[in-house]
Amino acid sequence: MENQTPFLTDGVFRMETSPTIPEDFRCGYATIIGEPNVGKSTLMNGLLQQKISIVTNKPQTTRHKILGILSGEGHQVVFLDTPGIIKPRYLLQEAMMQFATSAMADADVLLFMIDATSPKMDKDLAHEEAFSRLRGMQKPVLLVINKSDAVRKGDILPIIDFYSKAFPFKEILPISALKLDGTAELLKEVIALLPRHPPFYPLDIVSEASERFFVAEIIREKIFMKYKEEIPYSATVDIVEFKEREAGKTFISADIYVERDSQKGILIGKHGGALKEIGRMARTDIEKFLQRPVFLEMHVKVRPDWRRDDTWLARLGYKQP
Repeated sequence: MENQTPFLTDGVFRMETSPTIPEDFRCGYATIIGEPNVGKSTLMNGLLQQKISIVTNKPQTTRHKILGILSGEGHQVVFLDTPGIIKPRYLLQEAMMQFATSAMADADVLLFMIDATSPKMDKDLAHEEAFSRLRGMQKPVLLVINKSDAVRKGDILPIIDFYSKAFPFKEILPISALKLDGTAELLKEVIALLPRHPPFYPLDIVSEASERFFVAEIIREKIFMKYKEEIPYSATVDIVEFKEREAGKTFISADIYVERDSQKGILIGKHGGALKEIGRMARTDIEKFLQRPVFLEMHVKVRPDWRRDDTWLARLGYKQP
């Protein structure tokens, strides 16, 4: 079984691999958890060598439970990238934490990630929300110290000492998700902890999410990249039309919802300039992702307090109706 460059066909990421399954094949779920902006999505993308989760430098970019499948010689690891662990303040954040909780329940092994450049080492405050979710779970938990390349080696030792006393981690592994330093060792640890089981998914797919989902995420990523503070967190994207044409460009129509008229004005910009810029950035990545030209149409709409509305959260795919 050989890993090769993934490609997209029939709406699913695929890789050409041999279907031979050895008897000692290992397969299971590895859920990546941690507080916002510690590099969870970067880690999963790096391990898969494919951009599955959107990545920005802002916290709470990930809102869903994102599934990425890594099939290799004798193993299939189903990674689950999750929203950063927080104390929810409104219904959208509650839905995000439900995604995280369900991903932890699905896991055979948990990867708890922290940032080496800003470790929380106050025994009364360190990751109270996250640790409270981990306690009582009869599953191995690996501590992943990300961005370890950004601090001196001598500064890693006190972090390891503190966290080894704060929680009974199975292993503690310093890595750099961005540079893929230490990630091969991390992957070996994960595979060793998975049960012997045939693969859950075909060996040639890297994700089960639809093209519509990924396109919406790409647009949302560009909104996060362009705007600060209020706009990214108040915006969401709904793909209302997706037509593949035999000749010409694939037509995509997207509605961007915000909560207030003032946000709509900022997102559109003077003479529509800001929205056009988002469209240009998104279209470039969408065409790269779909491997075909697209015509992208976007409309900005106001839906007051959608983040606090159960009906709209269900409609937009954040929770069950």
